[in-house]
Order: sequence, then C-alpha cells, then structure tokens
Amino acid sequence: MNQTFFPLDSRLDVLARRVQQECAERFAEIDEIAEYNQLKVMSAFNENRVSENHFMGSTGYGYGDRGRETLEAVMAQITGSEDALMRHNFVSGTHTLTTALFGVLRPDDVMLSITGRPYDTILPVIGITGENCGSLKEFGVEYREVALLPDGTPDWEEIARAAADPKVRMAYVQRSRGYSLRPSITMEVMKKLVETVKKANPSAVFMVDNCYGIFTDTQEPTQVGADLIAGSLIKNAGGGIARTGGYIAGRADLIEQCAYRLTTPGQGKEVGCTLGELRGMYMGLFLSPNVVGQALRTATFASRLFEKLGYEVTPRFDEKRTDIIQSVMLGDSESLIAFCQGIQKGSPVDAFVSPQPWDMPGYDSQVIMAAGAFTLGSSIELSADAPLREPYAVWMQGGLTYSSGKMGVLLAAQSMLEQGLLRSMD
Repeated sequence: MNQTFFPLDSRLDVLARRVQQECAERFAEIDEIAEYNQLKVMSAFNENRVSENHFMGSTGYGYGDRGRETLEAVMAQITGSEDALMRHNFVSGTHTLTTALFGVLRPDDVMLSITGRPYDTILPVIGITGENCGSLKEFGVEYREVALLPDGTPDWEEIARAAADPKVRMAYVQRSRGYSLRPSITMEVMKKLVETVKKANPSAVFMVDNCYGIFTDTQEPTQVGADLIAGSLIKNAGGGIARTGGYIAGRADLIEQCAYRLTTPGQGKEVGCTLGELRGMYMGLFLSPNVVGQALRTATFASRLFEKLGYEVTPRFDEKRTDIIQSVMLGDSESLIAFCQGIQKGSPVDAFVSPQPWDMPGYDSQVIMAAGAFTLGSSIELSADAPLREPYAVWMQGGLTYSSGKMGVLLAAQSMLEQGLLRSMD
C-alpha cells in the first residue's frame, strides 16, 4: 500500500511493516496516555461550560472577553494550576518563555538553570550571546548553570548546593532535549528536581520550559510541584489548529506578574483582544492530546526504523518519552540534508521544495529545517531540523496523523537511499 502513492523501495516497505509490529506494545501505551489526557481536557471544557459564545472574540482593549477568560480557566484546570495566561499575542515559544522570565525576575536576582545550557534561542534572552538586545543580563539578572552529568542526568548534589544561595530567585528546567542528545526530563525526575530545589531554597520559583512536553504524560510539571510552566501553541498544545500563540500556567501571583509583562502593569490579564483566534485555540487545545499521541507514534516508528537501518537514536523506540522529539545521529552533513529533504517530500504543504541550510536568526551555526506545514514553523506538524555541526544529528518532531507521519519518515530514508547514503537495509 505504501508504494501506491509514493515511490518507495520495496525493501523499505517490508522493513516498515516489521517495525510497526515491533512497536505495537509501545503504541498501545501511547494510546492509553492520549485517551487519559483527552478525557482530562474534555472534562475541563465541560466543567468550565465552554459555549459557542466563547468563540466570538473581541477587539480594541478586549475588556470583559469571556472567551479569553474561560480558555485560560480551562488551561489552568488541565495543568493543575491556579491560573493561566493563554494568548495569541505570544509570537513563539521563546517569546512566551521570555515573558515569564522578565515577568518574575528582578535586578540582582539569580536565574539558575539546573538542566544545563538552555535551548539556543534563549541564550540572547539570558545574555549569554548578543549585545544591546535588552537581555536579562543587561537588566541586572545574573545567570548561573548546573551542568548535567556525562550521562545526561541531573547533578543532584550540585543542584542542592547551587539552589541554596538565597539570591537564587528561579530554578529553571528545560523539559525537552532541545538541540542536545541528553534525555528529556520525565515527571519522576521532575518531581525529584522540585523537591531538591524546594528543600534547599523554599522561596525559589521553579519554572519549566514545557515546549514539546505537554500531553506526552498523564501529569504536567505543575502537578508535581513546579510553580510555572510555559509553552507554544504551534507545538503540542495547539493541536495543529491554533495559528499562533503560547501559554503560561502556574501560581496565580506569578501569572499576574507575567501578565503585567505581556500587557502593562496595572492591567495585566484584563486587557488583550482576541480578534478571530479563539475558536482555533479552543479547538486546537481540545484536539491536542490525540495529535500529540499521533506525533509520539511517529517518533517511535522513526526511532525503531533508523535503529534497524544502523543509526544511533535517542530515545530508543521502547524508552519512556516525555517530549515529541526524536534524535537520529546521521554522522555527516550530506545525510542530514538528505533526511530533511525526504521529510519535506512527505509534507502536505510545499512538498516540492528542497530544504537547504541557512543562517537562521537566533542560532550560532547554519540550520536546515524541513517543515511543510499549514502553520509556518509549527513543530506539532511533521518537521525535522538541525544545526550543521557535530555530531550531525537531526531532531524530528510532530505528525498530525500517524499514517502521514510514518510516510514522511520512510521518505526520509528513501531520500538517503537514492543518494547512496543509507547505511544498511538489513
């Protein structure tokens, strides 16, 4: 059947059937998590009495926007939080995280990252890279970091020691791997991180970059003690429907501070028109548990397929996942480019385009990105990207449906095969 619509080597077709059978047990576990989260979301919609009139939107100042207020109440309930800020005004995940950081941190505070160096686009925000760009460093916020151990796990002793400094206002965790090969943070590890920080410094704010992570497990970081989480709506939580936006959820006092940063002190959450975006945000949030499940199935399939083709992968297909990202170590720039070009061929939009490396803003090396998506830059739709640098690993994520996502992965292998780059067909 795979060969009916797409030119696929018959050996890949046979291998795909075998891989799918080997992933059956893990698929069942993913489906169980997706069903749990779907019912959790449905319950929050019901209990907050979501109605057609909540989709109408507002203009101007947006005073009294019931749809906006109800949507944020739904997100707070889903994440087990006191309050939430969920707006189309957030232009990206990085912008959402930046709003939270600037909302909470003050001059002379210390921001302590306890899972190593954050994602590339956060570095100018902190002040590690860039000059005269209004970074936290320029506003007198000090950044410190606790590196992960060589095996990618937290350095518990050093975290406890570093967090004990009373100047530490925030302990920061990046849940997903980002452009690294370390393990993503499971909820079991997250809970222990929270306990370690709070024991050393009870007043520290525990914040989590939750991009790529929401709905991959039955709990969110706020349900195991985190004070604040933030993420993008063109990743998991938008379900492939939301056209833009982000969310911050957690303690009510911290959400208020973040709202003051997003809009203006004294008005905060009370303002902000929603125009015509509410229907898509509601619908995307409702669909997101199922869509995240489809993305996890796609990542699991990709992991096993490329492992059988002779590549190192992380995570392996049978490992517990806490984000939608799949890494494949391809070994050289030619294979990396060929993989991304194959993913692009398996996209519903711009499948005829051939991705090439370019100098993408916010990154310190050229980046190649395959993303034939309905929403520009959407990471919950099938995409693959990577900086062209050692170890030449690709980071793949998304897949609105498993059937289309699986074909995209197979076309990535086909592209490498056609260029004589695929290691093995055994």
